[in-house]
Amino acid sequence: MSLYIKFAFFLLSVIPLSAYAQTTISGSVSQKDGTAVVGANIYLEGTYDGASSDEKGHFSFDTEESGIQTLVVSYVSFEPFYMAADVSQLKNLSIILKEDVNSLETVVISAGTFEAGDNSKVSVLKPLDVVTTASALGDFVGALQTLPGTTTVAEDGRLFVRGGDAGETQIFIDGIRVFTPYTPTTNNIPARGRYSPFLFDGITFSTGGYSAEYGQALSSVLLLNTIDEPVQEETNIALMSVGGGLGHTKKWEQSSLSFNASYINLAPYIAVFPDRNEWDKPFEAFGGETVFRRKFAKGLLKWYTAFDATNFELTQEDINLPQGFHFKLNNNNLYSNASYAGELGADWGLETGGSFTRSQNKFVADVNAIDDVEYSAHLKLKLKKRFSNRFKLYLGAEQFLTNFSEDFENPSISSATYGFNNNLTAVFVESDLIFSKLLAAKVGVRGEYSALFDQMTISPRFSLAYKTTKHSQLSLAYGDFYQQPLSDVLKFTDKLEARKTQHYILNYQYTRNDRILRAEVYHKAYRNLVTYAAAFPDFSTAFANDGEGYARGLDVFYRDNQSFKNVDYWVSYSFLDSERNYQNYPSKATPPFANSHNLSVVAKYWIGDWKSQVGMSYQFASGRTFTNPNQPGFLNDLTKSYNSLSVNWAYLISPQKILYFSVNNLPGFKNVNGYQYANVPNAQGIFDRRTLRPAADQFFFVGFFWTISEDGTKNQLDNL
Repeated sequence: MSLYIKFAFFLLSVIPLSAYAQTTISGSVSQKDGTAVVGANIYLEGTYDGASSDEKGHFSFDTEESGIQTLVVSYVSFEPFYMAADVSQLKNLSIILKEDVNSLETVVISAGTFEAGDNSKVSVLKPLDVVTTASALGDFVGALQTLPGTTTVAEDGRLFVRGGDAGETQIFIDGIRVFTPYTPTTNNIPARGRYSPFLFDGITFSTGGYSAEYGQALSSVLLLNTIDEPVQEETNIALMSVGGGLGHTKKWEQSSLSFNASYINLAPYIAVFPDRNEWDKPFEAFGGETVFRRKFAKGLLKWYTAFDATNFELTQEDINLPQGFHFKLNNNNLYSNASYAGELGADWGLETGGSFTRSQNKFVADVNAIDDVEYSAHLKLKLKKRFSNRFKLYLGAEQFLTNFSEDFENPSISSATYGFNNNLTAVFVESDLIFSKLLAAKVGVRGEYSALFDQMTISPRFSLAYKTTKHSQLSLAYGDFYQQPLSDVLKFTDKLEARKTQHYILNYQYTRNDRILRAEVYHKAYRNLVTYAAAFPDFSTAFANDGEGYARGLDVFYRDNQSFKNVDYWVSYSFLDSERNYQNYPSKATPPFANSHNLSVVAKYWIGDWKSQVGMSYQFASGRTFTNPNQPGFLNDLTKSYNSLSVNWAYLISPQKILYFSVNNLPGFKNVNGYQYANVPNAQGIFDRRTLRPAADQFFFVGFFWTISEDGTKNQLDNL
């Protein structure tokens, strides 16, 4: 046999042996605490070679693969494990799996924050609750006033949160600031939120300790998110005892357009149910909203615009004016908001947008004529980076611009014009740190520079959450918060600094089987509040930042829609202890907008045989402070407690037609908003007073709502 033939036989005998040589891959799989993971799936990526871990977490399997391969280990509720190495090195491995922090069981930071949306992990309210809460009358602010942390100031209508006045709460739509969120009004007539609840699918109400992304709010922020994509085309028609509305949504393949228009006129209602005011022209308002949406390959553009015009004229009783106090108002408000959210690649995301507001008010208050115009804008850029499921980074910058001017005329004094230009620049950085399914943190800092004050402020923010059991958790939050004085002060002076609060919050939350219990204690420390000595500030007033104060208390919330068939209810209670020395206060005192006890009970019951939902809303608030000049001291007396029981009934005529009835304060409780005292004492040396009552003890509402949709079944109360 030749040498070549012998060599060929040698190759034929050796090559198969090397080609089919096998390597054993082995090891063990455990959790962080050493507990064995039983039944984990272990395999080489792109092959059929693999095994499962046994009762001790051990595994072993053979492979014919060679070179560098990727070993994958996976198990439910844990993050997949990947290891790339030469197969010869994949022996006697000790693999520790990390918990999957994206699971529904992962802890959620909840200190100071109420989520209200169908997509949130823990939702205390749904968008539908805004229109089915008896006392809300379709106003999202009215629905939020049934949550703990809010104070009942019935004659005002705005949000007063945890000892803060209404100006300490800011509202954002799709992350962009709303500068004039309420309709204008006058004394003893509550304002309403300007915007329709049907355009929003998510609400986040933070009563304190909120993210570093948001600023210029001492007490609270309210975040409203418009619907990303409507389900179908539809038309909504509303006929109401106080006016009417029309809405329509049009869809295309990559875009959609929604609009709502409404007209409110109280003249017919007041003709039937007169109130305590002498109306020359009852309240009248026209408003319209549009949302345009456009989907791109990696992003979504939304453009929201709202316009409303309001006017009324009346004469109110006044103890110091025998002829009464005459008031007239004309307001025009335009708000436009554009936002874009999308992906940039490499786990980077972008959110950017801006808003523009023009608001004009023309007042006649007794003999004074006032005309003010405000132009405001907000520009924002936010980047986010996902490094892993456990670490996310957010950073951004924003600009706030305001131009305010006011003309004042009075027959007895010379006319005056005043105003201000405000330019505020802000940057923020924040990170989400998820250490495990049991422990998570949010750490951030916000910096703001005011060109008006030539002042730089730094605001650290910190939140931590720990899951105590499968269904409960503890959260805490700390933060510094700054806010510039409002236009009623800035129009007279710019020689001030930003006001400051520090928030300390501890929260306990328990959720199970559609029940949620929240209890939260907090402390707020106020610094640099604006003070002055004048009764009515003007150009000659000496302003300072000498004020201080505190607010502390307990908030409790419980919601349950499982214990009783077809019944959904929630209970809110707040205890508030607050004092401050600000404005022209001679000493530290509890302000008139801060009452010690607030209780709300809301219940809804679905009656299948009647195709109806009936609801009730009860609100109680302890008395509020006022100054009684017939007694020594300042803010030295309390009003009687506030009580209101409201009921509603929604009847489903057909899948798309609903008849709605509601009565606010059904028993007709004789509530008192405060007292007005005479400027001078009478012959006996006593200051006479007049009781400030609501314009009406009760309010009746009837509405017919008709939805015309593609599938013929959707309606505005489709969750009835």
